[in-house]
Amino acid sequence: MRRSMRPGTVPHGDHEVPPPGNLPTELNRFVGRRAELAELGRQLDRSRLVTVTGVGGVGKSRFALRAAHQAQERFFDGVWLVELATLRDPDLLEHAFAEALALADRAGRARRAALAEQLADRQLLLVLDGFEHVVEECAGLVRELLCRGPGLRVLAAGRRPLRVPGEQAFPLPPLPAPAPARAPQSPPPRAGDSAVLFADRAAAVLPGFAVNESNCWEVAELCHRLEGIPLALELAAGRLPALSLEQLLHRLDDRFRLLTGGNRGTLPRHRTLRTAIGWSHELCTPQERLLWARLSVFAGQFDLEAAEYVCSGPDLPADDLLDVVAELVSQSLLVREETPAGPPSAEGGQGRTVRYRMLETVRAYGACWLDATGDTARMRRRHRDWYMGLATWCELDWFSPRQSEVAARIDAELSNIRCALEFSLERGEDAHTGQYLAGTLWFYWVGCGRLAEGRHWLDRVLELENRHAESRLKALWVAGYVALLQGDTAGAVAALQECSEEAERTGNPLAAAYALHRTGCLALVSDDMPRAEELLRSALGQYREIGELNSNVLMGQVELAMVVAFRGDPAGAIELCEEVRSVCEEHGERWTLAYALYVLGYAAWSRGEAAEARKLLEECLAIDRGFHDPVGSVLALELLALITAGEGDAEEAAVLQGAAGRLWPSAGPRLFGSQHFNAPRLQCERQAREALGAERYEECLRAGARLDLEAAAARALRGTTGQTAQVPAPRGEPQAALPPSTHEPAGSPSASGGETAG
Repeated sequence: MRRSMRPGTVPHGDHEVPPPGNLPTELNRFVGRRAELAELGRQLDRSRLVTVTGVGGVGKSRFALRAAHQAQERFFDGVWLVELATLRDPDLLEHAFAEALALADRAGRARRAALAEQLADRQLLLVLDGFEHVVEECAGLVRELLCRGPGLRVLAAGRRPLRVPGEQAFPLPPLPAPAPARAPQSPPPRAGDSAVLFADRAAAVLPGFAVNESNCWEVAELCHRLEGIPLALELAAGRLPALSLEQLLHRLDDRFRLLTGGNRGTLPRHRTLRTAIGWSHELCTPQERLLWARLSVFAGQFDLEAAEYVCSGPDLPADDLLDVVAELVSQSLLVREETPAGPPSAEGGQGRTVRYRMLETVRAYGACWLDATGDTARMRRRHRDWYMGLATWCELDWFSPRQSEVAARIDAELSNIRCALEFSLERGEDAHTGQYLAGTLWFYWVGCGRLAEGRHWLDRVLELENRHAESRLKALWVAGYVALLQGDTAGAVAALQECSEEAERTGNPLAAAYALHRTGCLALVSDDMPRAEELLRSALGQYREIGELNSNVLMGQVELAMVVAFRGDPAGAIELCEEVRSVCEEHGERWTLAYALYVLGYAAWSRGEAAEARKLLEECLAIDRGFHDPVGSVLALELLALITAGEGDAEEAAVLQGAAGRLWPSAGPRLFGSQHFNAPRLQCERQAREALGAERYEECLRAGARLDLEAAAARALRGTTGQTAQVPAPRGEPQAALPPSTHEPAGSPSASGGETAG
């Protein structure tokens, strides 16, 4: 009868003994990594050589040892650890293997041949750790052992793969450490693996420490800023006897000075964060070190083309850079990420592109080396120049079918663009580049929901003196444009007046036309319709004389059409907007088209053509939603609410009004503070209040105010998309039962039961 055995034991006479091996016992708790351990186990089933790679301090050794412990029962001849970190002479590599495996020293036999012979019929798992500095010699030995021993499997842990045929790489990421969302009424952040590890190690040095409601935000922020790197978290926990959490957070800007003092008995490279990263630096070739340092000027993600432009030179040719990048990726010093190349196509497909990023700890180490070379300013200037070129290209491509791709590209590059703007602000002689860059991004500030950030940069760059009039003039009219949308009339007037005067003084007709155009737009939102019409017609005439045609120019014609509609001539407004519509379709322009559709929808509504108005406004909202344009989206929502009320669905109209009311602060003052723009809202409110009564109207209004832009747009468009949005009631209040609007498809949840979600 077969003897039953406990996991991890083998029979030995009348006793059960642990399988052979030399794995060390764990001295503290292993935290997290369940999914990674399961996947590593599957890879060990499929491959005879698996190499766990990752950045210094990410926990490769500990992870591999935990996986090895879990695999012990699968190997009759045991699991054996070969620690190579302290080996200095590659000629002693075979001796290190034999010693770790407790194999006999067979005198007179070649060391490698003897080792291979003794392992040939064994069924064991070999765990290699710390092999990076002898990677060439180690790879050759592992290859030979695997070829000679069919029962042998190898689990390696290092900062780069061995590159042996049949090797399966297993990149180990840091522990999850998302940024805590400190929004109003946000629930406390969930204690993820990073926080659990930090708390466990903190309690070991500061008895009684625990994550609770009073410190959970600080712990989450600490874990996020340390990027979930286990070594960094453990070293930070070790500082708690001397520092509070708040003090730790304050000192993290100098993380290499702060995070020292690892446990005695650990490998020297694991005692400080600097030595953990520095060990990787020592293993790099001169070209890899140089590229690491130069790449530190990037913030967040970047692509290969940017790296080639910024970092190449006589000592690092652009043609060689791809190979060096690949080496940094293989050593986990660069993180490779696939991202969408742009928005989905009409067929639903979406291309992918490869981008790279550095963990902040790795980037900071490279930045220290770049500073030491004295090359930081030159690299940051090249970085700034690349993103100025990118912004210039994107502005030109905004007036094309690639608008959505342009918006997505700037979104992806925003961190680097911010760095480029900061560099221009730091150097007085570069003021004109900052003004040019901030002005060139007008389409992003205005069209993609970034008014507040755009105003921030424009105000800062315009504080600087600049002899380059053209770049300052552009920043001025863009600043005026942003200010008027934000409801800052005084700021808009000041910027546009200065732009107009300087354009006249320097003989710049294009800047003068833009200043005139935006002054006309200011008159529009200020309810001065005669002046608005005069200025906008004059500006459009100047654009034609100059030969300027782009999204801004077309927007001027849309704004003129709005004036004409407000002055009681819907037919004239339609004629102007249909012309814009034709040009937009010819050039593939979508952003200005959305505003033309809004004016066409307003004109149709004013002529009593509610169905046509709804169709136009829904198309307008769908486009603005894609660009995350709050101004265009909320204008469409306001008018759709009125049309919905006219269709007899007062509750739905009130919900849409509530959603619009919530969104206006991100777009500017409600309906620009304009009586003309506000008239439809007031009419909608009167109709809805009369139909519902004040109490029910306010209830629906509050329910709508729980919707963000995406949810509000989805709800407003559900008649065309077939999707029904669920509307939550405010916290602490009973759910508002919201019956379907008249255009909602039958059979939806709310049609049958008035469902809402809290």
